[in-house]
Amino acid sequence: MNREFSYRSGVLTCEEVPLTTIAETYGTPAYVYSKRAILSRFQAYEHALSGIPHSVCFAVKSNSNLAVLRTLAAQGAGFDIVSGGELYRVLAAGGDAARVVFSGVGKTSAEIQYAIEAGIHSFHCESEAEIDLISRIAASLKRQVRIAIRVNPHVDAVTHPYISTGLREHKFGVDLHCAHELYRKAARLPGLAVEGVSCHIGSQLLDTAPLLEAADIMLALISRLRADGLTIRYLDLGGGLGIAYRPNERSPDIKSFIAAIREKIAPFGLTLMLEPGRSIIGEAGILLTRVLLVKCNGTRRFVIVDAAMNDLIRPALYHAHHEIRAVEEEREQEHMEADVVGPVCETGDFFARHRSVASVQAGDLLAIEAAGAYGFVLSSNYNSRPRPCELLVDGKQVHLARRRESYQDLVRGEIEEPG
Repeated sequence: MNREFSYRSGVLTCEEVPLTTIAETYGTPAYVYSKRAILSRFQAYEHALSGIPHSVCFAVKSNSNLAVLRTLAAQGAGFDIVSGGELYRVLAAGGDAARVVFSGVGKTSAEIQYAIEAGIHSFHCESEAEIDLISRIAASLKRQVRIAIRVNPHVDAVTHPYISTGLREHKFGVDLHCAHELYRKAARLPGLAVEGVSCHIGSQLLDTAPLLEAADIMLALISRLRADGLTIRYLDLGGGLGIAYRPNERSPDIKSFIAAIREKIAPFGLTLMLEPGRSIIGEAGILLTRVLLVKCNGTRRFVIVDAAMNDLIRPALYHAHHEIRAVEEEREQEHMEADVVGPVCETGDFFARHRSVASVQAGDLLAIEAAGAYGFVLSSNYNSRPRPCELLVDGKQVHLARRRESYQDLVRGEIEEPG
């Protein structure tokens, strides 16, 4: 458990606010984020990168709440986006378009034009067809736009296959062996300033060795491109640093990782760009839920809570592990083996299976930890369930960052058949 979520007088608190108070005031389920945690992790990157040209671009796909984005924008953060909607959110939160990089394998013409007109920093291109499209749109607008090509270094990220992105069999980026010729072609196209090299090998990396290996491969490519007369000014190594979801796991040390990268790029005079998401916001959030009932089917015990897979799909989608804690802790609290599940009509609707959890009963509160990243952003209205509220805690203050959806919200935008 991180220091922003701790027990005080037997009650789990977020910063200075007991989660029991939050549940009484705002109801459950609810996402609760610590502003202090967000800032401390972002500043860890900034401090480690101090003294060299750099940009820390928060991966908006990990958590796109406006209050979270505004918190980071106020610190001068850049942003990594993968859609026009994410750009709209960044701008609505006061983010600087000139510090935005646009990633993603399938950008539409409308999204590209929107981003060019907004004045983003650069596009990270993932195919020859995309490069041609950006060139045509930029030339039609009489604009010169900065691009990098996302190159697959074919380094195994050693992570879940759904979030590994740097191998040849993945849909992302271009193959390393084709990259040099594609750079040559892009440099001849109108409307493009070919200035960067980009890669992203995957997410939730607890070992930084694959990232350092990818950096070496990208730097070798940059040397070849520069020898060919291309002016490569920046290297974007993507994101990917993981967090400790399990008690026996250890999050990578940001300072040590950055120090190793700095040593590698020092001779190149490059601007270093990174795209952290999970390592900034993951441990800064929890999903607060209330026990509806405890039941037994034969020898199997189920703790049924009011949150469900539509609120947090990571366990069902990735078989992801999240620690689950009782909000009110007794010093000698008994434990039991149980499945923690939601009310959705799917057997895959679970948060934990065969887990030792506190002996809770109906009405008790649970905190599902490390839910700040890929939590609410992956939520849905499956089973016509309104999505939960999101709350940002700042010391003793609780900011309602997103109100809980109502039944009316579920049908807003739907059009009845005439007559």
